[in-house]
Amino acid sequence: MTETSSCERCSWAQDDPLMRDYHDAEWGVPQRDPRMLWEMLMLEGFQAGLAWITILRKRDAFRAAFADFDPLKVAAFDERDIERLMADPGIVRARAKIEATIKGAQIYCDMQDRGEDFSAFCWSFTEGAPVLSDGESWVASTTLSEKISQELKRRGFKFVGPTITYAWMQAVGIVNDHSLRCFRRHVVPGKMP
Repeated sequence: MTETSSCERCSWAQDDPLMRDYHDAEWGVPQRDPRMLWEMLMLEGFQAGLAWITILRKRDAFRAAFADFDPLKVAAFDERDIERLMADPGIVRARAKIEATIKGAQIYCDMQDRGEDFSAFCWSFTEGAPVLSDGESWVASTTLSEKISQELKRRGFKFVGPTITYAWMQAVGIVNDHSLRCFRRHVVPGKMP
């Protein structure tokens, strides 16, 4: 039993041990590594229409299938790789999402080639600081997630609607959306908008 096993958490992280561990160690912690920000954006895209626990359970398989989410390697994936991925039972086998991940890697690499850091881009919408939600209301998207979604789409990313974008923002700590009574709310940073 971990020290935090009896702490109050966000309601979605109460029951499943994998979800608790993810909540306690990762969800909402400001992520600054550009590769990791991109990986999480791609995984959130795969989650569309599914429960996050499904993606979390398949995360290691996704990493193995997508070359540890190395954008340079994934950007070079071709039709043979798509067919290999479509036959991989360890991941979500949705052709459009697989193709979107490859395209996302190409966009990431193009940004990098032009001297644009993906982390700086992601954090530019909040001036580099996490946004602290009110901790009481649960929303599927916000004006900010709509703005980021539009910019991601403009650049060519797929599966980045406002709801997916908001889930990604929560996951990578661009927004601290821990509930008011969650023990993690004051552990991870955030400022009121």
